[in-house]
Amino acid sequence: MSDSVVIIPTYNEKENVEAMIRKVFSLEKDFHVLIIDDGSPDGTANIVKQLQNEFPNKLHIEERKGKLGLGTAYIHGFKWSLKKQYQYVFEMDCDFSHNPEDLLKLYNACAVEGADMSIGSRYIKGVNVVNWPMGRVLMSYYASAYVRFITGMPVRDTTSGFKCYTRKVLETIDLDAIKFKGYAFQIEMKFTAWKFGFIIKEVPIIFTDRQEGVSKMSGGIFKEAVFGVIQMKIKSWFRNYKKSA
Repeated sequence: MSDSVVIIPTYNEKENVEAMIRKVFSLEKDFHVLIIDDGSPDGTANIVKQLQNEFPNKLHIEERKGKLGLGTAYIHGFKWSLKKQYQYVFEMDCDFSHNPEDLLKLYNACAVEGADMSIGSRYIKGVNVVNWPMGRVLMSYYASAYVRFITGMPVRDTTSGFKCYTRKVLETIDLDAIKFKGYAFQIEMKFTAWKFGFIIKEVPIIFTDRQEGVSKMSGGIFKEAVFGVIQMKIKSWFRNYKKSA
């Protein structure tokens, strides 16, 4: 039984999902994989279920009906992972924008170096992004600067979706109270962990835009992040972030 599970949400990722699963299972550390598929019409879930015959007890899938949002997919995966007694729970995209090799860095930051949560950061050492248009790079970089300004959170890459949580972080956060469903979900989880006083460590990564499939990014996602951050900050003034014993 591995102590670690990698949660990968999917929607129409047939070009990437098998290669990603095989890559994770080829790493020197034993990771399990949980695919959360939101009813992909391209057959992504069928590919995963076929691979389960090859990787029994290591590859898991939870199927949902329709696109219910990135945040709800991860919340579903977090609750599943806690029930299964995993100690380290990872978030990662399926499109290879996150290098699976970096899972080892994120794991070591928590398991060896003592962080409660580790973040694969594009901006801790300059700007490490490949194949993005300059406009998108600037928007992402300054979005993180904006979030730091509003929240005071000392995290360089506030929108990163490549993370490792220790079990105690997910047990402490009221997952049902997490409001955002798009990329602002990533901000809200980091902010909440920080407000609880957990140790957060950023690990430098190189982010490479997807080569296969279609991006799920939209203007609405950024709008949620911009306006939602202010709302999140105001609500935090009235919340108790004291950890239970």
